[in-house]
Amino acid sequence: MQDLLRRYGTGLTATFCLLVAFWILVLVILPNFAMFEQSFRPYLPVVDIGGPKDFYSLGNYSKILDNPFDTAIFGIPVTMPIHIKMFLDTVFYAALVTFFCLVMAYPLAYYLAKIADPKSIPTLLLLLFVPMWVSEALRAFAWYIILTFNGPLNMLLQGLGFIDQGIRWQQGGIFTAYDAIVIVLTYCYVLFMLFPIYTAITSLDSNQIEAAEDLGSPWWRTHWRVVIPHSKPGIASGCVMVFMLSAGSLLVPTVVGSTRANWFPQTIYNFFNDALDWNTGAAYSMIFLLVCIFFVILMMRLFKVKLSDIAK
Repeated sequence: MQDLLRRYGTGLTATFCLLVAFWILVLVILPNFAMFEQSFRPYLPVVDIGGPKDFYSLGNYSKILDNPFDTAIFGIPVTMPIHIKMFLDTVFYAALVTFFCLVMAYPLAYYLAKIADPKSIPTLLLLLFVPMWVSEALRAFAWYIILTFNGPLNMLLQGLGFIDQGIRWQQGGIFTAYDAIVIVLTYCYVLFMLFPIYTAITSLDSNQIEAAEDLGSPWWRTHWRVVIPHSKPGIASGCVMVFMLSAGSLLVPTVVGSTRANWFPQTIYNFFNDALDWNTGAAYSMIFLLVCIFFVILMMRLFKVKLSDIAK
């Protein structure tokens, strides 16, 4: 605060603080509190709101346990509510997207930070940023065309002899009905994993890497003992951003998904927009928010970093 006052003066600093306070209070805290309060109230006609039927309960939250059906998890037959299955699928595949982004982003981040010619870095970063100039909607529709049964990807795989016939990526893919969603989400959000890791590795003194190599450390041990520990804040930050963006994505699952691949935010959207049941939608949103908070805490525990490290 003293630095802000010294640099910008009292008036401009007060303006900054008021704008930030407005953003946090009016656009974040109050809407979430309103949604939290609505999640405990029943969905009623307008004439009954505020009447004897309008009371607080856990009824909206209990709806997630309705409509059980027979399914299988890792080949094991189980019976569970359909919304619980949808919820678990969303969390699992969002975590899978996060893992794929980490596997793809870490080597590229290390190459950009420690191997590539510094003069070529601006050009390489520009090439990485070019896809971001196109809206996510256009990128999702482009991938829909690529992944169609007679699309370019199937034609390429057939031409190379990897497959005999086309793969219906939206319907079943190679593994599950979520293959297309995982592919497109990984493409859309890999840069959100790349840049935090790149920033973290850039701050690593190259002499530490050279010292490990001079002492006979193989490349994998150098990364495990030197580079990755230093990059933990960037990795944790990237994992948090990619998981939250993937789990909360609505556009990509709607465009490239199928009726067999139901993303949990689609259910929340249907409650708000189609059924006009804002109370149940608010309850499902609160459940989803708690899971995202749990994921942030898990990443902090796993990488042994503080929230301030992730926020940098």
